[in-house]
Amino acid sequence: MGKKAHHNLWVAQALDYLQNGCEKRVLHRDRKASNIMLDSEFNAKLGDFGLVLTLQQSENTHHTTKVIAGTLDYMAPETFLTWTATVEIDVYAFGVLLLEVINGRKPGNQNEQSDYYNIVHWLWDFHRQ
Repeated sequence: MGKKAHHNLWVAQALDYLQNGCEKRVLHRDRKASNIMLDSEFNAKLGDFGLVLTLQQSENTHHTTKVIAGTLDYMAPETFLTWTATVEIDVYAFGVLLLEVINGRKPGNQNEQSDYYNIVHWLWDFHRQ
């Protein structure tokens, strides 16, 4: 297994543990490339838990919030519509992170018309070709 695949697998396992393996469900809310660090043996470690929310494992699957937190380019679009933090927003951010690692593009870019052009838009355009 290549190093990138190994790192992505570890981050996926960390996501699964935070959402399903802990006594309380942990919503990271800021999963992005700069929050993935490597230890001395190049094992990926998830960092920056400053925006974490915890939910009871057996009850809630979301948290309604008055303040949207995270890094814009990694945030799921529904975050801005529902004002809720859910386990799915961390999964979406992980997907954006995978796209960034796979194709080497930063998640947010400006196109020629100066319109906001997210990596997810790029993937859909690529898929349609």
